[in-house]
Amino acid sequence: MTSICVYCGSRDGTDPAFAEAADALGTALAQAGWRLVYGAGDVGLMGRTAAAVARAGGRSLGVIPRHLLGRERLAALENTVVTETMHERKKVMFMNADAVVVLPGGAGTLDELFEVLTWRQLGLHDKPVVLLDVGDYWAPFAALLDHVIAYGFAAPTLRDYVTRAPDAAAAVARLRALL
Repeated sequence: MTSICVYCGSRDGTDPAFAEAADALGTALAQAGWRLVYGAGDVGLMGRTAAAVARAGGRSLGVIPRHLLGRERLAALENTVVTETMHERKKVMFMNADAVVVLPGGAGTLDELFEVLTWRQLGLHDKPVVLLDVGDYWAPFAALLDHVIAYGFAAPTLRDYVTRAPDAAAAVARLRALL
């Protein structure tokens, strides 16, 4: 079964379009027959994505560090891996996925995204990474990558490691083309 790791905020953010995108992505993943791999939380965009997968009859694998149990865990989750550290959580999520989709999020989401990009730059994987670019949320990130490249701190191929999609349907279409 194809598994898609989704990184996203543990908050909903200020734009209702973020929550709508999380709902649409969860539904689209389930309809594609793909398993969601995510941070096992029931909060924010993370919880919304998982709830949408469940409503659409899809499957999920949640990965949560022990210190967050009871604070973020989705009670209805069918399959959970409990890790000792946040770093282990990120590794387990990534290793159980064929591709990554990144919704809007904060520092944790950026940490996950940068780690995956670093691993790709080092040649440790070639998994597709799709930024679900709701309302051009990821435009400043793309500009930062261009800035890093312009100043000689990365090769122009860094841009090729991520693709942006304006909505869930486009993200799934890109994944289908890349997987």
